[in-house]
Amino acid sequence: MNAPKPRAAHPPGEWPSAEVAARSLLFSPLRLRSGLQLLGRTWVPAMVPWRASEEGHVTPEVLAWYERLARGRPAVLVIEATGVRAVRSGPLLRLHDDAFIPGLHTLVETVRRASGGETRLLVQIIDFLAVRRRPERSVWFRRFFQPTTEHRAALATLGQCVPAEDTAFREACIALSEDEEAVVLHPRELEDLRFGARERVSDTHLDHIAALPQVLPPAFAAAAVRARTAGFDGVELHYAHAYTLASFLSRMNNRADGYGGSLEGRVRLPLEVFAAVRRAVGDDWTVGARFLGDEVIVGGNRIDDACNIAVKLAQAGLDFISISKGGKFDDARQPRVGESVYPYTGQSGHECMPTTRIEGGPFSRNVPLAAAVRLAVRQAGYATPVVGAGGLCAFGQMEGILERGEADLVAAARQSLADPDWWLKLRLGRGNEVRRCTYTNYCEGLDQRHKMVTCKLWDRHAPEDSATQISPDGRTLIAPAWTV
Repeated sequence: MNAPKPRAAHPPGEWPSAEVAARSLLFSPLRLRSGLQLLGRTWVPAMVPWRASEEGHVTPEVLAWYERLARGRPAVLVIEATGVRAVRSGPLLRLHDDAFIPGLHTLVETVRRASGGETRLLVQIIDFLAVRRRPERSVWFRRFFQPTTEHRAALATLGQCVPAEDTAFREACIALSEDEEAVVLHPRELEDLRFGARERVSDTHLDHIAALPQVLPPAFAAAAVRARTAGFDGVELHYAHAYTLASFLSRMNNRADGYGGSLEGRVRLPLEVFAAVRRAVGDDWTVGARFLGDEVIVGGNRIDDACNIAVKLAQAGLDFISISKGGKFDDARQPRVGESVYPYTGQSGHECMPTTRIEGGPFSRNVPLAAAVRLAVRQAGYATPVVGAGGLCAFGQMEGILERGEADLVAAARQSLADPDWWLKLRLGRGNEVRRCTYTNYCEGLDQRHKMVTCKLWDRHAPEDSATQISPDGRTLIAPAWTV
């Protein structure tokens, strides 16, 4: 029996005194191109807590989640991926209609109060295409499979009886082995059967996919206007991971309508989306983007692609660039029947959210991507700030990143979930009280099952206020209180 791999060790927790923290780059101010003044370089990136209503409205649980993060007074807090179109997506926030503005305004006011006005609040806006659950095998053949003469010819090569009538042909296919069905079905059909159907930006034979270049710029622009009306300090355009605009940027995008193929074609729609948003909200409001430094899939974008994309986005006038990695559908693990494919289960997913079990560990793992992007942007003559992330959890680690010019801001998601107060603890010279993330991805496992996200370090503690902060399965939804 193989012994488990040893866990990667945390960076040294040499915590600063309050005086050292006050002199640090980490807690030094930064003014964005839009004029937005950040009080530090600390950043909480978007996390999806699965607390919105099914219709996408802010709930008391959403307010409590962001209030708790804001108490730690990060310089920037990014609200979860929020949909710009009326696409069914479960308990995720939405911005496709004015009806969502009042709830989001309450969210903004909640964060302002909890952070004493110190935290700048962005909302990440996103579009995604349809992903269907993996069907039961017989259901797929009977409901979704459309037999053709090509399928019949392939079945004949297996020495099988080939029924002429479609219903009988489908029943014959249900009886095939996995090896045999791989001969009969086209690769895309085989994927739909084994993983669930998934739309791609290259499916231009579908009218609604072909129309995305006309639909998305005004949809993102309208969502940004609503975000400004609600009181947010800006938006982060979601150009990362497995979603629509990331797929346009990818080398896998082979659209032949001028929105795919070459780098210029692939970046065209993301640039048009940004231009539409900028026109709608003006130059005095923050608009940045998060995209991938490496897709970590065969045939996908690598760091050279990311650097070229970054330069074009900087040239267009983005206020910041935030770099992530991986998280693609292309190499995701096969889901169970009745479940949807999840883009953080394959190698690209492991690189997006690495644990201490992965070789080399998660600590600063993705910082070289941010550093390469920042260098390319600077060499092109642009000063666009770059946000670096990836296992950031120690003062010396983050201060070194900033001192070496590998990033202009440093983001920590899982560590901020483990201890929402940790930024404030560092500032006050009380770093020895930080609850350190163990990077086991307990939280990611909850996200995968679309359950309310918590942290294993505290979700069995008694709630700090009322029974409304208990999940249906008995977990506490809010991190324990900390006394300043």
